[in-house]
Amino acid sequence: MARPRNDTAERQDQPRGNIRDLSRLGRFLAPCRLQIVGALIALTVAAATVLVMGQGLRGLVDNGFAGSDTATLDRALIFLLLIVVVLAVATYSRFFLVSWIGERVVADLRRAVYNHILTLSPGYFETTRVGEIQSRLTTDTTLLQTVVGSSASMALRNLLLFLGGTVMLAITSPKLTGLVALVVPLVLVPILVFGRKVRALSRTSQDRIADVGAHLDESLNNIRTVQAYGHETVDRLQFGERVEDAFSTAIGRIRARALLTATVILLVFSAIGVIMWIGGRDVIEGTISPGQLSAFIFYAIVVAGSVGAISEVIGDLQRAAGALERLLEMLATKPDITAPETPAELPNPMQAKVTFENVTFHYPSRPDQPSLSEFNLTVETGKTLALVGPSGAGKTTVLQLLLRFYDPQAGTIELSGIELNKLDPAELRDQFGLVSQDPVIFSANAWENIRYAKPEASDADVRHAAEMAAAADFLDGLPEGFDTFLGEKGVRLSGGQRQRISIARAILKDPKILLLDEATSALDAENERLVQAALERLMVGRTTIAIAHRLATIRAADQIAVLDNGRIVATGTHDALIAEDGLYARLAELQFNIDRDVEAAD
Repeated sequence: MARPRNDTAERQDQPRGNIRDLSRLGRFLAPCRLQIVGALIALTVAAATVLVMGQGLRGLVDNGFAGSDTATLDRALIFLLLIVVVLAVATYSRFFLVSWIGERVVADLRRAVYNHILTLSPGYFETTRVGEIQSRLTTDTTLLQTVVGSSASMALRNLLLFLGGTVMLAITSPKLTGLVALVVPLVLVPILVFGRKVRALSRTSQDRIADVGAHLDESLNNIRTVQAYGHETVDRLQFGERVEDAFSTAIGRIRARALLTATVILLVFSAIGVIMWIGGRDVIEGTISPGQLSAFIFYAIVVAGSVGAISEVIGDLQRAAGALERLLEMLATKPDITAPETPAELPNPMQAKVTFENVTFHYPSRPDQPSLSEFNLTVETGKTLALVGPSGAGKTTVLQLLLRFYDPQAGTIELSGIELNKLDPAELRDQFGLVSQDPVIFSANAWENIRYAKPEASDADVRHAAEMAAAADFLDGLPEGFDTFLGEKGVRLSGGQRQRISIARAILKDPKILLLDEATSALDAENERLVQAALERLMVGRTTIAIAHRLATIRAADQIAVLDNGRIVATGTHDALIAEDGLYARLAELQFNIDRDVEAAD
């Protein structure tokens, strides 16, 4: 299960993001304008009340303590309590509004990324791991929630305290403030030096977490294969390596952040100690009053605390910038398959004729190996075409291109005389009903799984489709009937049962064109006859393209196309192709021998 990391992950190791990138959240913050204004007002009031306390302290020391005036002490207490009440109300308002903004922004961002991911073609997922995408939508967005809903407001609050405190320092004692100014460059240097390292390590740390999520998703979704091959020990080792990589990277990030914070605190509070010593000498010499020194110390502590808090928050902001960059990279990814500005409209009623003309196609993950090469094919309206050939011949690729999951590199594909790339992909796909070789069952009950093809369908329509697909009997036999939860990926069903639900889904859609990719491959003989009969009823009057190895399906086709190495090597009816004694005859003979051996074994 181990695999080399893909190009996407390697690109993400590059620490391109910085705190300025957080401004790109603007379009998600825009709907929260009123809440943002309210939070800024509350934040400003809270910061102002803290700064006002310094002046209260100065008056208390100079007029209350020095003059032994109890009335002044009483007024000072009342003034202090009023400030505390205002501070409490402002803090509550700030916390609530900022947290609300954080939750709202992250919810909107998750929805935007998910909605965009759904528009990307299957080619994107050939080179990008699903576990990595899941990590972006969970870990990265949670980090952004913390920053928007907490760290950002802390940074703004402490910035206001720093600016306001610096102004009050200058007003209180210009001389001592000048000494403080000498300390600022000493604090900024480690912030700039260590900040860049923290940003790089933060991005790498998020990538290592994505590796952990990707491995976890892959191994648990294939737990039967893991256990069947006794691969648990190897998977434990591989997962442990990824966890340790994530741990080591996180420790490096934490060490850098801790060193940054410790360095700032050491420099700032050492400087405060020296400045207090100088201020104490000035009080003794009568240059400043005790109240001024007390107020100056108060503001110095406020400024120092705000600088320390900002230096710590910077690490969170840098991590969030890296996370936002990855999310915005996903949002910036352009889908390979898009609707034209003015899409053509299919005629109504539509002639469901399909035409491939000189089509050449390479999958994105295999650019040097053509899956189809100068491929030509025509399926007339209402006719059934069977595609046969060895594995890798390009049969499934034909269906993928018809659904416009990909566009060919050369040639044209037409539906009802209109090139597919001139149609809206949604309208195009609405004409098809697909039953794939690997049936997809969602983590829901039977009603929802079958109704997936037609969300507005009634329960009666769903049950009718299940009956036509020979699925109603076994679904009624489940503990809660059609309401029974079918498990993750339909784990509570057999392969044949999953296939019949998939067929019921296609029957419910009632499409113009049927695409059957080994639609009966997982069924036993009895159920195959039932489903085949249902499919034959459904195929009447519809264009059908079926990939199949079973002779029952092949014989019923109006035409058979034999594929090999991405080309059509023969076409005709079953009897005609048998008479040619070519590739089809050999495949049919092989199938006949297999069926005969199975019957003998039974």
